Amino acid sequence: MSENHHKVIIVGSGPAGLTAALYTARANLSPVVFEGMQPGGQLTITTEVENYPGFEEGIQGPELMDVMRKQATRFGAKCEYKVVEEVDFSAKPFKVKANGQDYTADTVIISTGASAKLLGIESESKFMGFGVSACATCDAFFYRGLKVLVVGGGDTAMEEATYLTKFASEVVLVHRREGFRSSKIMQDRAEKNPKITFMTNHTIKEILGTDENGKKLVTGALLENTVDGTVTEVKADGIFMAIGHKPNTDVFGDQLDKDETGYLLVQPGTTKTNIEGVFAAGDVTDKHYRQAITAAGSGCMAALDAQRYLEDNELD
Repeated sequence: MSENHHKVIIVGSGPAGLTAALYTARANLSPVVFEGMQPGGQLTITTEVENYPGFEEGIQGPELMDVMRKQATRFGAKCEYKVVEEVDFSAKPFKVKANGQDYTADTVIISTGASAKLLGIESESKFMGFGVSACATCDAFFYRGLKVLVVGGGDTAMEEATYLTKFASEVVLVHRREGFRSSKIMQDRAEKNPKITFMTNHTIKEILGTDENGKKLVTGALLENTVDGTVTEVKADGIFMAIGHKPNTDVFGDQLDKDETGYLLVQPGTTKTNIEGVFAAGDVTDKHYRQAITAAGSGCMAALDAQRYLEDNELD
C-alpha cells in the first residue's frame, strides 16, 4: 500500500472526530484526521464551557479542543489542516481527496458536524461567543437575570426561548414574519410563558455592543420592521440565533443515506452508515442533542465500531 493509505481516516475534528482519533490511536490504528476549515469544530467559537465533565472551573472552548487534539496525537493520531473535497465509497479501499491529494482508507469515520444557520452580518461574527450564541443549552446559564433576544420562528426558536426563561429575566423572540413555522404546541407553550414577548415582522439589522481593550460585550440590537422599514433599538445582554442547523454533508453527495434535512442516517445503536466500513458520529447524525459530550460519546462508539470492522475483516 502507498504511504497515503491509512487504516482509519477521520473527516472532521470536533469532539466526535478527536475522540474517535484518541480511541483508534490507542488501538494502534494510526488514524489521520482531516481537520477541515474549522479545526476543533464549533467549540472553537465558544468562550466558556462549563458543562463538559472533568473541568470543575470550566474551560475555554478552543482550549478544550486543543487539549483533546494533544491527547489524540500523543497516542499517534495525525491531525492535518486539510479540507476533504471528494470521496468515493463505491469500492474498497475507500478513496478520499483532501487539498488536491489522493488518499485511501480501510475505514472512514465522518464527524463533519453541523453548522448553525446565521444571519451573515459582520457584527454577528464579531460578537459570536461574546453575547451572540447559537446554543441556548450551552450558554443560557451565563444570562441569569438578564434580557436576551432569540431570533427565529420555528420549533427550535420556541424551544430555545422557553428554555432561556429558566435563567433570563426577559426573552424577546424576534421573527421576520407575522406567522410562525413552529408546531402549535411549541408556539402555545411559548405564548403562555410570561417571560416571553414577541416582535414579529422584524429582522436584526445590526448587533450593538462594546469592544474595549479586547473585551467584547453585546448591549442590544437594531431591529428593522419588515413592513414599513422603521428601525428600533432594543437593549439586550445576549442574542441567540435559532434559525436552524445545516449538517455538513454536501461532500458525500448521494453515497450515504440521509434524512430529509441532510443528516446522515446510522443503524440504531451504532455509528454504521449504509456502507460497510464507513461510520458517522457527532452532530452530523444528531439533530436533537448537539452537545460536545454526546458528540464525544458517539466518537468513541465510531472508533470501536471501526476497530471491530477491521478485526472482523482481518484489516487490523
